[in-house]
Amino acid sequence: MDCSHIQFCTDKSKVDLHQLLSLYKLGAFWAQERTLEDMEIAIANSEPVVTIWDGDRLIGSARATSDGIYRATIWDVVVHADYRGLGLGTKLVETIISHPCVNRVERVYLMTTHQQSFYNRIGFEDNQTTTMVLYNSRDRLVSPDLHPSSVEANSIVG
Repeated sequence: MDCSHIQFCTDKSKVDLHQLLSLYKLGAFWAQERTLEDMEIAIANSEPVVTIWDGDRLIGSARATSDGIYRATIWDVVVHADYRGLGLGTKLVETIISHPCVNRVERVYLMTTHQQSFYNRIGFEDNQTTTMVLYNSRDRLVSPDLHPSSVEANSIVG
């Protein structure tokens, strides 16, 4: 397939949330329960957001969050099945990594269930020592004793 007409975009205001959600439903088992409202929040709080377009058709997307110097995490990398195997996924991840919000950080993290070899080819390494997860439910109550406004400035949590 000739990819000369394929366009990459880093302007998150151009993201079509309906197409993005459709792309996730088609090609991302991990995003089946996502909603437009939640995706709007995720996109707004991510930088960079990179999308891939074939004309007016959204065919790929990835996003990252970063503190700009120490850590960044890449999220939600997806390429439409009809466009896989053309190098677009690699270019998508490399575009994220080269973005000014990510390119100076000490470590770039990502989570993947089945695509380790794809990310290994880009330069990512398996890391068995630093990842932990808290499954934080939306209806979880925060203890009033632990609310940030009630923690004294000289308290140390270790």
